[in-house]
Amino acid sequence: MLKDFFLAFIPLFVAVDAVGVLPIFVSLTEELSQKEKIKVIAQSMFTAILLALGFIFLGQAVFRFLNITIGDFLIAGGLLLFCIAIIDIINPVKKRRIPSNELGSVPLGTPLIVGPAVLTTSLIIMQQHGLMPTLIAVIANVFLAGIIFLLSNIVIRILGIAGSRAVSKIASLLLAAIAVMMVRRGVIAILAFLGKV
Repeated sequence: MLKDFFLAFIPLFVAVDAVGVLPIFVSLTEELSQKEKIKVIAQSMFTAILLALGFIFLGQAVFRFLNITIGDFLIAGGLLLFCIAIIDIINPVKKRRIPSNELGSVPLGTPLIVGPAVLTTSLIIMQQHGLMPTLIAVIANVFLAGIIFLLSNIVIRILGIAGSRAVSKIASLLLAAIAVMMVRRGVIAILAFLGKV
């Protein structure tokens, strides 16, 4: 169970990329008071958890309805994650100008904390490591993102804007590697399925 949790936690940690999102959070909330920042963080965490959990449970029903196999989804999800990783490496600017009352939900809750990468990764790791480790890993990563945002001034002071962007680049490279691994596993799963037919 603990091993499954860590194996689920690590890809989700890379997909969430809270340290990489940090400069965006700082720039979007720089004019807000500490109380308003806490409210935005709470709203973003609530949105992110709600969206991720909803997708995890409804995703399985969609799979069954559309007759999609895990091999199909591994390949499609891997390709999508690879594209996201490449876009993040080439163009890391995710900043959007949004009114402060919507900031927690969009863009922080989604797509910055829980976006396509997290949703895709969640469904895939649930097939590999089970429902409970995935749920715990998703919630843990969202809370970790919230803590990083809460300590944003300290983290930015330690890493600097350039440092946090460097961490984000490394996370994107890891995400690309995970994407290639997913495609490889998807091809193996499809070949195994065809071998049984």
